[in-house]
Amino acid sequence: MVLLKFVEFYNWNRVYVRYCDGGSFTGDVEAVDPDSGLHYRGARIFKAIMEELLAQGMNTSQYAILSGCSAGGLTTILHCDNFRGLLLTSAKVKCFSDAGYFVDHMDISGKAYIEQYFSDIVTLHGSAKNLPPSCTSRMKPGLCFFPQNVAQQIQTPLFILNAAYDHWQVRNILVAPGADAEGTWESCKAHIKNCTPDQLKVLQGFRLDFLKELKKLGPSSIRGYYINSCDSHCQTQQQAYWFGPNSPRLFNKTIAEAIGDWVLDKKQFQHIDDPFPCDKTCVEASDIISSQDI
Repeated sequence: MVLLKFVEFYNWNRVYVRYCDGGSFTGDVEAVDPDSGLHYRGARIFKAIMEELLAQGMNTSQYAILSGCSAGGLTTILHCDNFRGLLLTSAKVKCFSDAGYFVDHMDISGKAYIEQYFSDIVTLHGSAKNLPPSCTSRMKPGLCFFPQNVAQQIQTPLFILNAAYDHWQVRNILVAPGADAEGTWESCKAHIKNCTPDQLKVLQGFRLDFLKELKKLGPSSIRGYYINSCDSHCQTQQQAYWFGPNSPRLFNKTIAEAIGDWVLDKKQFQHIDDPFPCDKTCVEASDIISSQDI
């Protein structure tokens, strides 16, 4: 039996908000989709949930964190300042996005698949009016679904946790659907260790482009970064990643330790891992299964 000593958040309330509409809580369409019967009203859902939580006591909170993974990580970035505005001015409010820093990048066939995909989401959900005006006043609304175009204007402290080889982005942005007609990337997409030297070169280029977009945010004393070189997506929702004996480490810090230090102002954390295959602490799928019972 292993006794874990990470107790910074032991007495915090945690609210898990289910998500399913694909629009990162930005949708606001009155009409029901005639083909699917779906309601694209994520922004209204987010507002209703916040009102309920405020009524339950969140209105007096002195500390609050907004967080999410994947599309929830994007939600965190898009709603961060709005969330801050709901709470007391004296409250310490921070946001951390896990695997939500999606980048606008060409796929291996040279097509802007993800740019069109995000643009279609924004159109379908009627999201434009709920995206940051600081971005939509300068760019097409679809481009304001990319964190690289909105994060710099966020005034609330923001922590960005992302794998440089995020496997959702590799499989859906870099090697987008239809971009690999011959299936030569299937083994590489399954695990980075299976990639050929040429494929690894492409992945290293994708990593550099990801870091380039991240660095465009510029220096900030209120932001934190934990960018490791693992082949993963969402690293805060399972103990094996978050804080365990075999968890990933960056500068000898687990994700939980780095975020805990940053949230409680113990220590700033702004670190980026060296490229694959330098990191030997990345968690394999088999490790996750075996570590969950610890």
